[in-house]
Formats: sequence, structure tokens, C-alpha cells
Amino acid sequence: MNLSHLIFYWKPALEILILWFVIYQIMLFFEGTRAIQVARGIAIILIAFFLFQRLGLARLDWLIRNFFATSIIVLLIIFHPEIRQGLARLGQRYIFASAIPDQEWDYILKEIATAVKELCRDKLGALIAIERQEALTVYIESGIFIDAKISSDLLQAIFTPNNPLHDGGVIIQNGRIMAAGCLFPIAQNQDLSRIFGTRHRAALGLSEDVDALIVVISEERQDISLAYQGKLYNGLSREDFLLRAKEILNRKKINA
Repeated sequence: MNLSHLIFYWKPALEILILWFVIYQIMLFFEGTRAIQVARGIAIILIAFFLFQRLGLARLDWLIRNFFATSIIVLLIIFHPEIRQGLARLGQRYIFASAIPDQEWDYILKEIATAVKELCRDKLGALIAIERQEALTVYIESGIFIDAKISSDLLQAIFTPNNPLHDGGVIIQNGRIMAAGCLFPIAQNQDLSRIFGTRHRAALGLSEDVDALIVVISEERQDISLAYQGKLYNGLSREDFLLRAKEILNRKKINA
């Protein structure tokens, strides 16, 4: 096989690889929004467009080309909020994320679980956001900067009534308590049960904007809930919390 044959096969393979990467990034871009279905449709159209060109199907190629050109402006107008949200999330992603050892994650989650258990027992509410890939810097700036080592005692002290920081959210970034008294966006989900108050709605609102894992404690029901990617997992025990958090954070098994 000569060089010209290698180039002939190499170029299509490179084009397919680039197209796959672009489609994958589009899916990540719109993940968690109602525009994800449209993004999937656009991906299918792009694949069809590529195949029609390769197979020399001129009429179908012309049809797809004109349909895509006229519909893209309409889609940009309709899904302007989702595109803006996706751009914000893209800008919040870390290029070089700091790696936290599994042993340290074990310690972090156990300290949070201990604090959560004690706060439930004392009938105290709490709201804790654990940063993942998307930075929570903008929300940290809305609160009081702390930058302290995580401990159960400190978390309990923050959410003690009459403490100036208890009426907001705590943000854990890079394995440390970075700020307290932070303000989170309120979810606009009208289907959310009325039994859930402001803390749960704030947890859901933040989980719709970023990929953080948010822990909520209800002072009325004394139960533990987790919010992640717009979903609420409520009525968890300490053990359930550890298992669910470990599953979301993709860490090794944590011994309760």
C-alpha cells in the first residue's frame, strides 16, 4: 500500500474522530437542560450530512444543507437561555482539576456524614455544596471566605442558630470549607412538593446550574437529602448518604 492510499484512508478516519469529539462536547455542553434532545437531533443531522456527502447523494445533501442553515437561527432564538447556561458552565470548568486522594475523600465524606447526623439529631437545618468539575467561585464570592480544614465540629458550629453564617450555604472546594453564608439560586420547579422549603429549592437550583453535589438537612423533618443534576434524593440515612455521595463522586467504597 503506497502513501496515496494511506492518505486516502487516513483523512476520513480523522474527520470521523473530529466529528465524534465535537458531538460529544455538544452533549456535555447541553447536559441537564431541555435542549439536550435538540442537541441529539443536531448530532444526527450532522452525521447524516457527512454520510450523504461521502456517498455522493446530492439531492439529500442539498436538502439537509438547506434545512440546517434555515433552522439554526430559530434554534438559537428558542434555546437562548440553555445556550447561555451552557456557556456559563463551560467557563466554570477547570482546565487542570486538583486531584484529591481517595483516603482524603473518605475523611471528608465521613466528617460531613457525622456533622449531618448530629445536626439532624439537634433538629438543625443545613445546606452544603461539594464542588466537582465545575467551579463554584461565583457562589463563594457571595458568602464569607473561610478556607478551613473540614471537620464535623466546624460544620455543626456554622449551622448553629444565631450564628451569622448559618442562614446560607457552605461550599467545599478542593477538600476544604472555602466559604459559608453563600447564596444559591432558587429552583423554579413548580412540581416540587410544598413540604420542601427554601434550602431544598436552593439546593435544586444550584444543581441545575453546576455539577456540584449538594447536601440538605431539613430542620422540620430531621432528614437528609442530596441534590445532583436537578434531581433530589430525600429521606436518606447516614449510610445511604455515604453510598450515594461515593457513587456520584466516583470514589472507592467508603466504610461507614
